[in-house]
Amino acid sequence: MHLTLQQLRLFEVVFRLSSYTRAAEELCITQPAVSIQIKRLEEQAGLNLFEKIGKQILPTAAGKTVYAASHDILNRVKDLAVAIEDLKGTVKGSLQVSIVSSAKYFLPNLLGAFLQLYPEVEPKLSFTNRARVIERLMNNDVDFVVMGQPPEDERLEAHPFLNNILGIVAPPNHPLANKKAIAIEEIAQQRFLIRETGSGTRSVFDKLLQEYGYTVEPYMELGSSEALKQAVMAGLGISVLSLHSVQLERELKKLVVLDVVGFPLKHRWNVVHFKGRKLSLVARTFLDYILAESKHILDGDYS
Repeated sequence: MHLTLQQLRLFEVVFRLSSYTRAAEELCITQPAVSIQIKRLEEQAGLNLFEKIGKQILPTAAGKTVYAASHDILNRVKDLAVAIEDLKGTVKGSLQVSIVSSAKYFLPNLLGAFLQLYPEVEPKLSFTNRARVIERLMNNDVDFVVMGQPPEDERLEAHPFLNNILGIVAPPNHPLANKKAIAIEEIAQQRFLIRETGSGTRSVFDKLLQEYGYTVEPYMELGSSEALKQAVMAGLGISVLSLHSVQLERELKKLVVLDVVGFPLKHRWNVVHFKGRKLSLVARTFLDYILAESKHILDGDYS
């Protein structure tokens, strides 16, 4: 078989996403270009690698075999690139980081400061939800993920580096806006806007309510911190948010943080990677940098 690395990369993304369209979006190429390369790969194999069932794209037995080999080959190529750059001793090359959506309010500042010191680094930063960043980590697609609550998995290593401060936010005209020491019981009776099940923030809040013996029936479930902020400012309810994500809105007096017993909650942001993976010189340098410098670079209460 006369395969190319580009064909294997395209195939790996289509296999992982089960979609030609989403693969094209991730790779920033057209869908026909993806289809053509997969067709050529199938011609080389002499077998169909995917089959369409309804609207789903599913791998065949041959597709699963090719995926296992392509995943191994691409990882070997990645390891080779790491080894060569390490031998050069220069901090340059690719840095791939995937972060949960709430971290987008501070991680770009850290990355920007890092790039001023190491301008030859080529960053690839992706923002998505918790389930997706875990998937990318498990597939070995990124050097690190940045998230609040790391998965409980012995294969992973988490490095805490900043406090993730969670508070209950409301519009300034909310009846509880000026009240002190609000009880959890009273908060539980409010109209709550909340992240989807599986979100780190949702998990932390649900656990707190369970400790007090309460539950909250969400008025709305939304998929991002930005959507929650907009809904709270529109007066649709109150929500639990990372205070890092609402600094500007608080300064503009569009949101207030309620004085609730037990809040704010302080949890840690974590940089997570596979224990057994050999980190590149770029990845090791970035990890050391944010662990040592993040508190000095970012403003606000991150202590």
